[in-house]
Amino acid sequence: MYMKKITDNVFWVGKNDDRKVPFHRLILERGTTYNSYLLTTGKPTVIDTVDIAFAKEYVDNLKEVIDLNTIEYIVINHVEPDHAGALPALAARAKNAKIVTTKLSSELLKDMFKLHNREFIIVHDGDRLDIGGKILQFFETPYLHTEETMITYSIDDKTLFPCDIFSTHIANNELFNDLAAGEYIEDFKVYYKLIMGPHRPYVREMLRKINKLEIDMIAPSHGYILRENAHDFIRMYDEMSSLVDDASSKKVTIVFSTMTGNTTKIAGKLAEGLKESGIEPYVFNLKNSNLDEVLDRIQISDGVLIGSSTKYGDMVRNVEELLQALKNMEAKGKLSAAFGSFGWSGEGITHIENYLNDSGFTVINQKYLILNRGIDTPAFPLRIKFADEESLHTAYEAGKIFGEQVLTH
Repeated sequence: MYMKKITDNVFWVGKNDDRKVPFHRLILERGTTYNSYLLTTGKPTVIDTVDIAFAKEYVDNLKEVIDLNTIEYIVINHVEPDHAGALPALAARAKNAKIVTTKLSSELLKDMFKLHNREFIIVHDGDRLDIGGKILQFFETPYLHTEETMITYSIDDKTLFPCDIFSTHIANNELFNDLAAGEYIEDFKVYYKLIMGPHRPYVREMLRKINKLEIDMIAPSHGYILRENAHDFIRMYDEMSSLVDDASSKKVTIVFSTMTGNTTKIAGKLAEGLKESGIEPYVFNLKNSNLDEVLDRIQISDGVLIGSSTKYGDMVRNVEELLQALKNMEAKGKLSAAFGSFGWSGEGITHIENYLNDSGFTVINQKYLILNRGIDTPAFPLRIKFADEESLHTAYEAGKIFGEQVLTH
């Protein structure tokens, strides 16, 4: 039961975990599987491993079906411990294996598992690897659902190994979706909503990358292998990641005050990022705007970005006047975030955040993004020293992130 054939020279060698599994502050009532795959080609290859809790069991079972010293490649699509957790135990026994992964993933794995002396093969979009009878192709899929992730495609088998993407949390012994003993489509959709949904733009980018691939089967790292109607599941991701609402109906007000013009540049890049997300921005410089007009616009907007230069450890005075006026607005749940520029100190944005919290806004900051969206890229509060090209690009990306929060709020 440990080794199950998927297709020619491709085998499932994973772990079925039928407990109520703690996972991302949730309890998986139907359990899950950790799907690892062994390709018994001329250069034997493992694609992903299992949860760290089952590392010894995994390696003990694997050595019953293959001489571990003959494994040439271990492909790691994603470094989280439910997929890469058994890598140290496997690498210790498969001493000749090279680890195939993205550049960022290699850095993380070396530090996490003390693998600095192992040989890594770094792959990028479209790179191919001959594993002796089959060709694997790799595509980077950042933020699905962490920054370092990639997917692996077996050209000869027309099989996609996408790790967390297209997964479902259900413990099962049937392995294939056409043999599923019960309902699983809703679980598939819930998985998407909780794990992939917060990263909608990256889902869209991933779909563009796999659009031209011939895919007969999807072999994810949790739940069923999708060998029946695989394209139906790609279509579901396409539908779920498409905007249901008219994005143009969503509006965000950007309001700021500046001393030297750097905060103006930041506001402009935030507006560009919002537009990229399909959201209409309204931009106000408080130095030449009517306060009542600004307040009216914030009232009808779906979100607000408030920015200020830092002056003597504080925000600019007219920004504070605006924030004091916002305390009288019914703002419960409206999304907001702080941004600003600084030279030698940058406390202004912290004061803006405090006002927004006190006024009942939902403040988008790193804590919010990590807890609610699984996004660990620092975005807000956006604190930029002066405004060079690199930092302005950061502002543009932050605008896109804020736009996505508005669209999916």
